[in-house]
Amino acid sequence: MIRVHVDLDLCQGFANCVMVAPELVDLDANGKAVALRESFPDTDEGELREAAESCPAVAIRLERTTP
Repeated sequence: MIRVHVDLDLCQGFANCVMVAPELVDLDANGKAVALRESFPDTDEGELREAAESCPAVAIRLERTTP
């Protein structure tokens, strides 16, 4: 399982992550990135990694967890 952490102080709402992974990440009412689930299966890792790497503010961090 993979958990997504968004540093809301760093997030600038560019939405690059949403463009890359719209079914996994969205923007909240304040225009900040949020993960759409608490954790994601390993099969989403590639898309999550691409979304994190697309963030110009480097606000997204991925953490591998155990089920």
